[in-house]
Amino acid sequence: MHDFEDSTLWRVSAYERMRLERSSSAFAQLGENTVLPTTLVADLRQLEARRELGDVLEVLAACMRHRQAALLCLRYDDLVWPVTLFPNEQIYHSPRDLSLAPPESLGSLRVLSCDAPGLRPPGHWMHERVGRLEHYRPLKPLLWHIALHGPRVQLLSEIAGPAAYRATLGRDDRPLASGALGPAAERLRRESAPLREIADWPGMSEDRARRLLNALYLNSALMVMRSHPAARGEGPGLFERLRRWGRRH
Repeated sequence: MHDFEDSTLWRVSAYERMRLERSSSAFAQLGENTVLPTTLVADLRQLEARRELGDVLEVLAACMRHRQAALLCLRYDDLVWPVTLFPNEQIYHSPRDLSLAPPESLGSLRVLSCDAPGLRPPGHWMHERVGRLEHYRPLKPLLWHIALHGPRVQLLSEIAGPAAYRATLGRDDRPLASGALGPAAERLRRESAPLREIADWPGMSEDRARRLLNALYLNSALMVMRSHPAARGEGPGLFERLRRWGRRH
């Protein structure tokens, strides 16, 4: 069987055969023994213990948390979609732009494998391992797209539990979200709120609120406050109390 080409999406059956032959990702194409760092491997083992190693959002979160480049092979329908993440450069490499996939098609997206990357980002001194430049794409739209439309509806484990949340988006860093999600993200930039309060905002729901918080976390734009009064069930935050007082007066 010929080698996988980085411009092609492969059937899951062909990918599995190649992986068995190589004992590694069929898309890695590594010439040396390269492994993921132990910190990321430890997180992946925890996901495996919780039977969440196939959860694309949790694996993405682990890679972004450790700022670690990694090759993810994602199952998309009956195809394998190789995505190489470069968190530090805020780009990813893929033969097709996954951020343009129809939202309704992402519900079954799963991780087949997570390996050390076989490619390097543009400008790397190991230029022979730099892929086709047209296949490097901005990472932010991908993270938003999968968080808002992917299979996971629950909060990521790192941000779940009693907490108040605040968006740390810059003034010029607009959220890539439509409908009520955009205004909700902008409001979170001005005030802190727990999940239950965000879910009650205009046009929001618990599912939408959780997806929004996951998207902000993946993009390093979320502050999680465990000791905030709102997180302890002591009522709304200061901004919300003042707003309500103003309505009454």
